[in-house]
Amino acid sequence: MPFSPESIDFLFENRMHDSKEWFNAHKDDYNRLVIVPMTELVNDLAPTMMKIDKLIVCDPRRISRIYRDARLHPDSIFRDHIWYTFSRVREQYMSLPGFYFSVGAQGMSFGCGYYCAKPATMEAVRQLILADDESFLKAFKAVKTQKSFELYGDLYKKNRFPDQPPEKCNWLNRRSIGLSGEITEPKIMFTDKLAPHIAKEFKKIACVYDLYMKAEMSIQ
Repeated sequence: MPFSPESIDFLFENRMHDSKEWFNAHKDDYNRLVIVPMTELVNDLAPTMMKIDKLIVCDPRRISRIYRDARLHPDSIFRDHIWYTFSRVREQYMSLPGFYFSVGAQGMSFGCGYYCAKPATMEAVRQLILADDESFLKAFKAVKTQKSFELYGDLYKKNRFPDQPPEKCNWLNRRSIGLSGEITEPKIMFTDKLAPHIAKEFKKIACVYDLYMKAEMSIQ
């Protein structure tokens, strides 16, 4: 069962009500419109993700919760989106890169990278970049030749690598790093074309994930 415009509407309306009573009264709609399509998407993408990295976990039980953390958001109960992160088991690494897909009131997004990379991780990534390591050269080419994703991550206010080319500095000067993009075409968003589209785009940037994992392995 694909996502539908009603899936987006539900996530928006639930956030606007921000009420456990309203959510519980419409929980069947939540399962039907949001959880079932997300579960099917995770399962459909599993073969592709396992080819990228056989240690990536594809388990629908890891779909994010729609409830916010009350300790961090005492004035709000619900998120307006849910997501799934395709990654290895988090406890094994200092910080962990992953592929992600998110659906919410604002639409759909996907990508590959870090939520918040630790300084040691970013330093390891920079060392690979500065050395023109093959993993970086492949990642750099992949990013440059695709159109679905853009680099994200806060930049340092001052260029810390003035001797490096601007295109490299765009990678080097980030506090955390990743690629993100949006899916905006209804004929993809709300049809069986969604999983094949995501799989195709993830395969294009698999070498970026490989760069991040090489950095992670170097600091274990």
